Amino acid sequence: MILEIKFYGRGGQGVVMASQMLAEAFFRAGFYPQCFSVFGGERRGAPVEGFLRVSKERIRLRCGITNPDHLVLMSVDLFVPELFCSIKEGGLVLVNSKGLPYELLASKGNLKLAHVDAQGIADSVGLGRAINTAVLGAYCRLLPELDLEVLRQVVRESVPAKVEENLKALELAYQEVTLVE
Repeated sequence: MILEIKFYGRGGQGVVMASQMLAEAFFRAGFYPQCFSVFGGERRGAPVEGFLRVSKERIRLRCGITNPDHLVLMSVDLFVPELFCSIKEGGLVLVNSKGLPYELLASKGNLKLAHVDAQGIADSVGLGRAINTAVLGAYCRLLPELDLEVLRQVVRESVPAKVEENLKALELAYQEVTLVE
């Protein structure tokens, strides 16, 4: 079985790095990852998409991901109801938000929704706009296939600065994520 994940956020939030770090964590957990990103030459704040495909078997697909199993929405202002239409039945959506806005709940269908205030966590530990490690901590909590210790090690080796702050954001988000049934 192949798990397909889409990260959707804005430039400067760490969308690309989040998908790359998650790919490395899955690799260390014995999966085959395939990671790629889509963004233009726009400046900070423009929409950015990161994609990750993982499987216990070698992945032979070489195409984009149009119907992901999971969506990690790093910027809630990018939400449009049509976004949920592309997610597979019973899929998971993780949103960077203090709570879930009505528009998201109204569009839920049979999707599982979770939220974490990744921006608030990043601000509280001194990371500013870079919310990628907070988002990864929350996402790790929602996936039984991932071990937080493996993700900690990947973060230690991957982030160029503020390592302790990033690890703190990872831990806090892991503890604070809320799954809405």
